[in-house]
Amino acid sequence: MREITVALIGNPNVGKTTLLNLLAGTDLKVGNWPGVTVEKKEATIKYKDYLIHIVDLPGIYTLEPLSEAEEVAIEFLENENIDVILDVIDTQNFEKNFFLTTQLLEFEKPTVIVLNIYDEAERKGINVDIESLEEILNVKVVKTVARKGIGIEKVLDAIIEAYEKNLTPSIRYESKIEEAFSKLEKLLGKKLTKHQAIKILLTGTGDKELDKQIEKIRKELEKFYGEKIEDIIKDERFGFAHGVAKKIIKKEKEQKYDITEILDTFLLHKYIGLGLYIFIMFLLFKIAFDFSAPLMDWLDGFLINFVSPLIVNTLQTLHASQTLINFFTEAVIGGVGFVLTFVPLIFVLFFLMTFLEMSGYLPRIAVLMDRFMEKLGLHGSMVIPLMLGFGCNVPAIMATKAIEDKRDKFIVIMMIPFMSCPARLIVFAFFASVFFENPVLIIMGLYLLGIVVGFITAFFLKKTVFKGNLTHFALELPPYRIPTLKALISVTWIHTKGFIYRAGTIIFAISIVVWGLLNLPLGIKDQSQSYAAKIGQTLVPIFEPLGINDWRATASLIPAFLAREIALSSLGTMYYAEIKEETQTVPLDIKEQLIDQTKNLFISLKKAFLSIFSLKIKAFEIAKDEFETLRKVIKNHFTPLSALSYMILLLIYTSCIATVAVMMQELGKKYALLFLLYSFVLAWIIAFTVYNAGKIIM
Repeated sequence: MREITVALIGNPNVGKTTLLNLLAGTDLKVGNWPGVTVEKKEATIKYKDYLIHIVDLPGIYTLEPLSEAEEVAIEFLENENIDVILDVIDTQNFEKNFFLTTQLLEFEKPTVIVLNIYDEAERKGINVDIESLEEILNVKVVKTVARKGIGIEKVLDAIIEAYEKNLTPSIRYESKIEEAFSKLEKLLGKKLTKHQAIKILLTGTGDKELDKQIEKIRKELEKFYGEKIEDIIKDERFGFAHGVAKKIIKKEKEQKYDITEILDTFLLHKYIGLGLYIFIMFLLFKIAFDFSAPLMDWLDGFLINFVSPLIVNTLQTLHASQTLINFFTEAVIGGVGFVLTFVPLIFVLFFLMTFLEMSGYLPRIAVLMDRFMEKLGLHGSMVIPLMLGFGCNVPAIMATKAIEDKRDKFIVIMMIPFMSCPARLIVFAFFASVFFENPVLIIMGLYLLGIVVGFITAFFLKKTVFKGNLTHFALELPPYRIPTLKALISVTWIHTKGFIYRAGTIIFAISIVVWGLLNLPLGIKDQSQSYAAKIGQTLVPIFEPLGINDWRATASLIPAFLAREIALSSLGTMYYAEIKEETQTVPLDIKEQLIDQTKNLFISLKKAFLSIFSLKIKAFEIAKDEFETLRKVIKNHFTPLSALSYMILLLIYTSCIATVAVMMQELGKKYALLFLLYSFVLAWIIAFTVYNAGKIIM
């Protein structure tokens, strides 16, 4: 089978991702481009007698290398062996989108133009003369409505036709510029594409003698037009885009009332829009946590009550050692289980965020918040991942892929771990209710402290590592639309699968390390003899100035690195488990257990749907008797001030291994580890200050 390499490109919010998901289905692979944090999607599709390899380039407005995303696109288009360019255009904004198309045509590669969202354009009285467009440009043009799956099958046929007929685009600029291109070809003695000719005019070749001749050609153009060469080329591209649009677009009628304009009157209002935004984000978190919590509990119960006993029975039947049994039940099931219980929350959060993005509301959040964020030296697109951080730091960091500027992306990722997630809330609620008369004030104060530390970190980075002016952003707001369920699930599953594959492996590996620290050396009868205890005892001098002088408290920070709420169960285990009981054989009726687990699953689904209709976020509620036994013991080993120090450590010293795993994926190991060191030092300083100031006051 012959292979066709296709570069898929277009402006942001034109439906490019939806189109690719429908073309590729479950074969879509997601990762990062080498050396950068820009997301890379690609898929290979078997169609007729071809293997069509589609590479999705970042959504950009221009090929001028202003951002990391644009650099990726140019690098790929210039250096890879591309057979066909697949350019997606929002038909409603044809002329604006066609500026990028003009730059793509300059590569003189077989091109297919996809006129997406054609139905909405027609409702607005916008019609495109496709036959004339194909004739003028010598390209293939396909009409699609990607979110409804209309016209998708024609895209692959157009790719094959453009490839087989080698349809080289026809694009001509003003005669004076074309004359300059001819002079360059004569000077260099070879045929040049328009992209190559323009690049040489702008930057030269690096050869001193040739560049002197090129400079003369450049000066002639600048003298003739009275402008700099950069402006001449930009004006010519805009002129070409305008000329094509004027010739092939016909406007019959316009709707008197546009639903997008009506909604924007409220959603982008300075005050009403802000109130609606807060309400929408509340609903997002409420639905995400209340819907996923029962499913997470079911998964946890399924692993503990069915999978773990099954493994115990099987291993004991094979006369395996107790250590091996403990390893599989605690480290393997514990590590994999942690990843699996995370999946419902990750899936629901990404489903809702994808809905907001595909509906057209997500870009408007950035515009709405830009005025406020600019005062802090940031810009509006940063607020979306920061808000997500209060729900879960993992998808929040993954959501920074939408931020084009490398500097801004780095700053936001460094801020996100300080946004307090619900896992921390469990620990805060426990300690605050045990030691303080007004726990709500303590919890709110901790949340506020995290926000302040996040913005201080951003300010510090802007004044040191990333000096310079604020990078402004421009967004073309898409119309509001209702995405299809198929498209939503497809995009959501791609992100969820990526989390399981990439973050899951790191979490699992560190789960084994943590288990080893708590259970080695072999043959110990008490956790006080374990490596974890020895590490905890070694750490006591470091944390003693913060009021934390018990090795069990310091050792609990080790498993807390897996997930913050594990700190409580670890404390309970280390305070009570003087002698570790061996796991006993538990009679297991597999059929009966499967029936029970199936019933529990349906009960969990029922709870998930019913909990959405409650006014409160029920997933944040903690039963008073959940840690009742631990409450009594904790009172004997902590004081209010040392408890506050402990909470500050858990707040500021990063969030969990899942967050670190995703940071490594987005920033690399070096910066993720440097952030761990920074957050620990910062957490220690703040906890030390609060503890000792409290001693003086009290």
